[in-house]
Amino acid sequence: MNLRSALWLPLFDELADPLVIARLAAEAEEAGWHGLFVWDHVRWREPVAEIADPWITLAAVASATENLVFGPMVTPLARRRPVKLARETATLDRLSGGRLILGAGLGSDRFGHEFSKTGDEVDDRVRAEMLDESLSILTSAWSGEPVRHHGKHYTVEDITFLPRPVRPIPLWLAGFPGKTKPMRRAARYDGFFPVNLSGADALAEAVETITGLRGDDETPYDFAIGLPAGTDLAPYAKAGATWWLAEFPWDDLSVDAVRGVLRDGPA
Repeated sequence: MNLRSALWLPLFDELADPLVIARLAAEAEEAGWHGLFVWDHVRWREPVAEIADPWITLAAVASATENLVFGPMVTPLARRRPVKLARETATLDRLSGGRLILGAGLGSDRFGHEFSKTGDEVDDRVRAEMLDESLSILTSAWSGEPVRHHGKHYTVEDITFLPRPVRPIPLWLAGFPGKTKPMRRAARYDGFFPVNLSGADALAEAVETITGLRGDDETPYDFAIGLPAGTDLAPYAKAGATWWLAEFPWDDLSVDAVRGVLRDGPA
């Protein structure tokens, strides 16, 4: 089974300590895992009380490891200023020697009201516009060439973002399988992270659709799936998955549970 494996951690409560996550990352690397991804939220529903910042945590992960790839999975780009994120991602990628993957999506107000309670945009269509503009700005910024962007939501007037990342940072886009717009967006970048995946058949359909939209069988492309440890991964690998993200229940998190999965090893 040619499937790379990563831990996928909500940074809540027992896992809301960047030192704990950095230690888990180092242990995962030693145990043969290929990656570690974290949720990106500023608020969540009860009983979650403590939440860590993903970007500071990922800097700790970068410093504690040598080969592990990592990133937010996913960050809602509409909540962030793209020029600030361009600086942060390039810096984090250089800190790690080129190991950052940026997972991006619309996000949702459903689980913690983190948009409505902070004055951020709650309309999905508007956030989709902001997401597309942000992606355009980020990819331009990472090129090291001057960025000139005059959009509905953002303006960048002739700014060059240096130093560049070690390499163009892979962008994985989240979306619901079967919805055309998210899959068209994902096809323009480097990977697809299906949300609420119903099974291997749904993944196979998404892989077929995105492969057709891309029209490019030569350039590597990733399909990442989030599934609990113990799931039979063979049907998903056969359907085209390239990454398995071991998921954990947000309402029953513990360091011991993560360590148990970690020590069982990757797929």
